[in-house]
Amino acid sequence: MSLSVQIKTLDLFCRVADAQSFSDAARAAGLTQSAVSQSMSHLEEVVQTQLIDRSKRPLKLTAAGETYLIGVREVVRHYQEVAAKIRRPDRPIEGPVRVGAIYSVGLSYLPQATDRFQKAFPNVSLKTEFGSSERVVDLVKAGQVDFGLVSFPRDTRSLASIPWQSEPMRLVCAAEHPLAARTEVSAQELDGLQMMGFQRGLHLRHAIDQCLKKAGVAVDFDKEFDNADSMIRAIQLHESIGFVPEAAVRLETAAGSIRVVACRGIQMVRPLGIIHRRRSPLSPAAIEFGSLLLGREMPSPLDRKSNEAPKTELGTPGDKLPHVSVVA
Repeated sequence: MSLSVQIKTLDLFCRVADAQSFSDAARAAGLTQSAVSQSMSHLEEVVQTQLIDRSKRPLKLTAAGETYLIGVREVVRHYQEVAAKIRRPDRPIEGPVRVGAIYSVGLSYLPQATDRFQKAFPNVSLKTEFGSSERVVDLVKAGQVDFGLVSFPRDTRSLASIPWQSEPMRLVCAAEHPLAARTEVSAQELDGLQMMGFQRGLHLRHAIDQCLKKAGVAVDFDKEFDNADSMIRAIQLHESIGFVPEAAVRLETAAGSIRVVACRGIQMVRPLGIIHRRRSPLSPAAIEFGSLLLGREMPSPLDRKSNEAPKTELGTPGDKLPHVSVVA
């Protein structure tokens, strides 16, 4: 297997891990589902280890696959950084890059990525605009940002999505909450409990409601919020509890003001992705920043093909949601 083929296969493995789906990874890479499945089987033959558990939906990595993914991401990232330096030797990467991001994603993931990018490309002016999912979609559609970072990304008539990663949701509580002394609770112990929650109508709230229902649990969301940051502050202020994205509470859990309580009966992830206009080219600088975030080369919108053309610009809360799982 040549080096170029190896890198492409490793890149494809990252796509499958992020999308938790052969078909979604195939669509993002412009390949057939069969080709992706065969590539992953061949990769497992090369490393002589099962990396993907195909018996689960969405697909899950095995323990070996999770370990392999950590190293593979670094290999692909370093390769892309070197490739970026040599593919345009006479055209320095410069100019503005504008990114739209929902609050939790922007605050959790962009600071470190922005620092790395600006060290690599000091002539690029990188600006981020924060907002709700609807606001980010509107910014992308209007061409006010190059691309957007959202949860539950969807293809529409005018927008295409690229799977990025699946972020675990965690049950967290304030340090003063009665469950703070516990390391684990059962799903049944949450039944009837008062919690902070996301607003009705948000895809994330609908996903949480689905998982609770499947687990046979009904909770009382007495206060509702449209973003994770406000919800975390409220959990601390009211000594409450709730389900929030893992990355959004890293600082608080490190400081001890928020405690993570394991609940094996309810396991959820929210899919994160990049959205961009279908027929508008991205600047070289925007492609480089997107590639840094993805850990692989971000394709130009004009190079991507998609046969999907949904009838609505935004999915509705009743739509089937991807990457939502519950373990009863």
